[in-house]
Amino acid sequence: MTKEEIILKLTTLVKPYVQNEEGFKNMSEDTDFINDLEINSANLVDIILDVEDEFNIEIDNDSMEKMLSVKATVVVIQEKMNA
Repeated sequence: MTKEEIILKLTTLVKPYVQNEEGFKNMSEDTDFINDLEINSANLVDIILDVEDEFNIEIDNDSMEKMLSVKATVVVIQEKMNA
């Protein structure tokens, strides 16, 4: 799966939790979930659970702590899918 395909799926998973629509419209690899999209930490956990289901992977606590931006999340997803 390409990085672009992962980002596309991630965009769909993140959308219901976004508080900053303007930030969502401009979402890129550099987008920070908390600062740019104003997603709270409880919803961030929901997103991670959705990511696990969508990509059929298991995310450990260390990886979870890294998943604060689009780029970092894509890296974790790719690592888990290639493991």
